[in-house]
Amino acid sequence: MEGRAGASLTHWDDQRRLPALTRPDDAPPPRRAEGVGMETRTGTRTWGPVRQIAWLVQDLDAAIRHWMHFAGVGPWTVYRNTSLAGRCRGVDTQVSMHVGLSYQGEVQIELIQVTSATPSPYQATDGRVLLGMHHVAWLSQDIDADVAEARRRGMVPAFEAGNGAVRVAYMESPAEPGLLLEFIEAVPSVLQGFSSGIAAARDWDGDSNPVTVIDFNQLSP
Repeated sequence: MEGRAGASLTHWDDQRRLPALTRPDDAPPPRRAEGVGMETRTGTRTWGPVRQIAWLVQDLDAAIRHWMHFAGVGPWTVYRNTSLAGRCRGVDTQVSMHVGLSYQGEVQIELIQVTSATPSPYQATDGRVLLGMHHVAWLSQDIDADVAEARRRGMVPAFEAGNGAVRVAYMESPAEPGLLLEFIEAVPSVLQGFSSGIAAARDWDGDSNPVTVIDFNQLSP
């Protein structure tokens, strides 16, 4: 899921240098991995690089502190009291949450703390909020076409929603429980958020302005 504005992240530099790897003159050239920016032998079209990895957390502030302390990831942009309205597995719903966004390289790290008890892909069938790694996501230039292609491959929509700024679609497979893939509509504000977040992460000194908070409950209508 993408917030209504930009985000940011970084990683610690490792001053250690690994020895250069060489290949014998008679060794065959390395093979390009299937599915990486190309069509696989099965003819399956790829959606490009994964651009987001998301975790569900119980306490967003604590989770961000852990990510900064243990992984050196930052700075973060936090969106409090954001929401998505749509359909979750055939049921109309509106989901409220706090979201933290940062970056590692060109991959967005998303932390989600759900604050509502309405149907959502963030909860088990008994209503219990899920915790831990949740989904991976791609930026989609044509979200309807990508959903149709995912359906053709045997996936079904788990959650299709939006918030006036962006649309998202989560897809799941009955044959692979726990596999959840998301498409994020690549609207200009989302692309700008990725661009500015990647730059902020790259330039972050690991200390200054670690968290920026945007609370939608405090914004003027």
